[in-house]
Amino acid sequence: MGKKRNLIVFGTRPEAIKMAPLVKEFEKHSDEFDTKVCITAQHREMLDQVLSFFEIEPDYDLNLMKPNQNLYGLTADIIQNLKVVLEDFEPDYVYVHGDTTTTMATSIAAFYSGSKVCHVEAGLRTFNKKSPFPEEMNRCVTGVVSDIHFAPTQTSKENLLKENKPPKSILVTGNTVIDALHLSVSKVNAQTYDHPEISMLSQILDPSKKLVLVTGHRRENHGKGFLDICEALKELSTKYSDIQIVYPVHLNPKVQEPVYKILGDIPNIELISPLSYPSFVWLMNKSHIIITDSGGVQEEAPSLGKPVLVMRDTTERPEAVDAGTVLLVGTNKDLIVSKASKLLEDKNAYDEMTKLHNPYGDGMASKKIVEHIRKQK
Repeated sequence: MGKKRNLIVFGTRPEAIKMAPLVKEFEKHSDEFDTKVCITAQHREMLDQVLSFFEIEPDYDLNLMKPNQNLYGLTADIIQNLKVVLEDFEPDYVYVHGDTTTTMATSIAAFYSGSKVCHVEAGLRTFNKKSPFPEEMNRCVTGVVSDIHFAPTQTSKENLLKENKPPKSILVTGNTVIDALHLSVSKVNAQTYDHPEISMLSQILDPSKKLVLVTGHRRENHGKGFLDICEALKELSTKYSDIQIVYPVHLNPKVQEPVYKILGDIPNIELISPLSYPSFVWLMNKSHIIITDSGGVQEEAPSLGKPVLVMRDTTERPEAVDAGTVLLVGTNKDLIVSKASKLLEDKNAYDEMTKLHNPYGDGMASKKIVEHIRKQK
C-alpha cells in the first residue's frame, strides 16, 4: 500500500501558527505520508514571517492577496485556484483550520475533488452567524462538508454531536495552538535566538512598570467599538502611572485612525507596528495582563499564566470563560476599566486567574491527529 497523501492548506498568520506543528509532526512520518503544504496567502507578509520562523517551505503558493480584497472575490479565487492543486496532487486528506475564508473555500473545493476533509479546531460555535463575521459561518460551512473533525475540547465535540455529526468522525485533541506555543517559547528563549524586533522591544519596555499588552482588529469592533476601547485604554494609562501599555496596531485604517488619534501622544502608551509571531510570543510572556479581541490569544495566554480581558460580546471559546482564565468585557469602556483595574490592584484576583488550568490542551494535539490518520483505512 502506498503512502497516504496529505494536503495542508492555510492562508492567514493565525492558521499558519496553528498548522505549523501539524506540518512538522507529519514530516516526522515521511515513510508513511506524502505531505504537501499549500498556502493561499490570504495574508501575505505576516504569513511569510510564520513560515520562516517554523522553517516551512510551501509546495504550492497561490499568492491570492490583492489590494482592497473582498470576500466575494477571495472565495471564488481560492476555489478556482485550488482546483489545479487538487488535480495535480490528488490528496487523500485535505486539512483546514478554524474559521477563515481560506478554510471555508478550501473545504468546498476539497469536497468537490473527492478528498476527505479534515477540520482542525472543529466545533467552536457562538450560535450567532453574524458574530464573529464571517468566521462563524465559515466554521459552520466547513463542519458540514468535513469528514473528520478534530475538536479542541469536549465542549466543541458536544456542539458537533448536537449537529448530528457521526461520533466516530470526532476526535478531541486539544488545540494545536498550544503545540505551537510550546515550540515557540523554547525557541525564542534560546540564547542563540536573535531577532531584531525582540531587541527593539527590549529597549522600549520599562522594567519598573507592569506591561499591559493590547491587540485589537475585529470587524465587529470597527467604529464606535474602537473609540470606546481607545477611551478605556486612555483612562487606564492616566489612572495608573505604574503601567506601560504596548499596542501593536493592526494595519487596517479603521483601526489605525482612532488608535493614533486618541492614544498617539500618551507617554505610557507605546503604539508599535504589528509584530512577527516570535516577537509577539516573547511580548506575551513579558506581559502582566492582556487585553485583546483575538481568538488565539484567549487560548495561548492561559498557558503562559496571563489573565486575559476579551473585548468581544461573544466568544466561540467558552471553555476559557468557564474556566475563569479569560473575562469577556466587550467594548464597554467602564467594564474594560473596572476589570483591568481589579487585576492591577487586587493581587488575590490576579493570582487566582494566573493559576487556573488551561482548558485547551497539553501541547500534544498534533501527535494525536497524526496517530488518528495513521489508523485510517
